[in-house]
Order: sequence, then C-alpha cells, then structure tokens
Amino acid sequence: MSQMKNPIILLVLLFAVVYGQAQEIEWMSWTEAVEKTQTEKKPKKIFVDVYTDWCGWCKKMDKDTFNNPEVAAYMKDNFYMVKMDAESKDDVVYKNKTFKFISQGRSGYHELAAALLQGKMSFPTVIFLNEKQEILSPVPGYQKPKGFLKIAKYFGDDIYKNKDWKEYDAEKS
Repeated sequence: MSQMKNPIILLVLLFAVVYGQAQEIEWMSWTEAVEKTQTEKKPKKIFVDVYTDWCGWCKKMDKDTFNNPEVAAYMKDNFYMVKMDAESKDDVVYKNKTFKFISQGRSGYHELAAALLQGKMSFPTVIFLNEKQEILSPVPGYQKPKGFLKIAKYFGDDIYKNKDWKEYDAEKS
C-alpha cells in the first residue's frame, strides 16, 4: 500500500506545480505593453500595478491577489500586465515625451507613475486602460481576489461601457 501512495503523491505534486505555473502572470514593462497595443491585430487592454519596494500592502496584493489562479487566468486572457515601480529611476519614452525620476528629499517619484495615478501617489494603486492606452480608472488600495476580480471584469468585459459602477457593484456576483 505504501508503494502505491508515493506515485500518487508525486502525481499530485507534479499537477500542482504545472497548474500553478500555468496560472502565473506574465508581467511586462510599460513600453512592451504599449508596443503590443500598437502591433497586435486584436490588442488587449492594459493593466498597471503601481507599487513601491517599501509598500507592504503591495507585496500582500502580489502574494494574495495576483497569485490567485482565477485572477491570474482572467488577467492573462484580457490584459497586458504591467508592473510599474513608482520610484523607478529609469527613463520611459512615451508619445514623444521622456518621463523621468523626480528627486524629492531622500526619495522621489517617477513622472509616468504620477501621470497614471493622476497625482494621487498612494500604494498600491492599479490602473485599467483601454486598448488605446486611455485611462479607464485608477483603483487605489489593497484588493482581495474576489473584489479585485469583480473590478477587473467590469473593465475587461467592457461592462463599464453600458453600466455605471454603482449599478454593477449592487448586482450579486
């Protein structure tokens, strides 16, 4: 009987590893996402996770929300996923403008992150953009998987085009 358990345990572990990897989000840079919206025949919307290295809630959202298999699968199918460090020192050229790091005291901020966050620098904040890179909405604060998925589907499934958020949010999921 114990010989029978080992292959079963091995098979279960192998399945868990393969399934977990299959659901992993493929993060890309802002530049890569913008390029994809301009070159692919049927471009996806863009999702931007704006974070900082010191933000504990950002790390919790990575661990709990973005690693959730249902969230990861939905986001992978519907969005180009961008990770943006709000304190990155790397220049980003977008629409013929160079966005730079702005030093402020001991730290600072990146101009593109500030533009996407519409000047409200709180972390974590995620931003949903359409296929033309137009901001649909920033969403500040930590989001649990279920709540996040509801928000993501609101934008990803184009529900926002026909229904306001309050009406959609009032519906049972």
